[in-house]
Amino acid sequence: MLWRVRADLPDRPGTLAGLASACGDAGVDIKRVRIFPGADHVTDEFVIFAPEEWAADRIAEIFATAGGIGISVIRSGPAALEDQPTRYVQAVREIVANPASFPDVVAHLFDADVAPSDGDEDVLEMVLGTTTTIQIRRDPAFTPVERQRAAALAELVGEVLAAQTVPAPAQTGTSGDAEPDYVRSETQVSALVGGRVAGQASIEVCEGEEPWPVDLWVDPSWHRRGIGTRLLADIARLARSRGAEEIVLTAPSDTQAVLPMVLAAGMRGRIRMAGETLTVRIAVTDLRV
Repeated sequence: MLWRVRADLPDRPGTLAGLASACGDAGVDIKRVRIFPGADHVTDEFVIFAPEEWAADRIAEIFATAGGIGISVIRSGPAALEDQPTRYVQAVREIVANPASFPDVVAHLFDADVAPSDGDEDVLEMVLGTTTTIQIRRDPAFTPVERQRAAALAELVGEVLAAQTVPAPAQTGTSGDAEPDYVRSETQVSALVGGRVAGQASIEVCEGEEPWPVDLWVDPSWHRRGIGTRLLADIARLARSRGAEEIVLTAPSDTQAVLPMVLAAGMRGRIRMAGETLTVRIAVTDLRV
């Protein structure tokens, strides 16, 4: 059976050799090793094969005997043996093809979860486009090297998505193109073209500090014209003027336009994916009304 083991080991010559010898004596086969150097110690991750009947504590004991501390042992599968740089490239491809998948793809890449739990997991926070925040959690803790890789990945994806974002129609409309008129009511913003509704955003007024739900849609024939971005910005300001501190937008997890839309709107949002639902919470207190 495959196991993924992480342990902090002393940064001195012979440490890995001693651990390899201990594993060999116990009948444990080391399949893969990844090294995350630190200031005074090294965090090593091993993918090992151990007898089927073994439990995690027996494996941890071998690593502790070899000088390991902060040991984490979890069951693993064949994916643990995949080439790590290849996994990063594939992750970028998946995210660019479906931006809304960012939380799930990155969580899988780092063997983490996107949903908070009652435990004390370590939190890794990534920022897209300087405004959109995505968090993943896990136990064991993320190493400094992994945090640097996550930041580089988020920066790359943010740049790619920003390059794909279509500016609002007011900036790109050519002569003869119909441009929407945006009409506001107390709880709704509509994009009208020739008297027809091309898109609409509405808020549900809530009491207390609860985020105000937002319902937003754009006619498919008007996609990629910046209407969703404008509607999101306008409804956020409308909610702010009504006293909201935060709004929340939900969409199916396979909706590709949500993440680019939030990035283009330039608002600070926290994105989470749970099951088949993508949730974006946006603070509106800093917006100008």
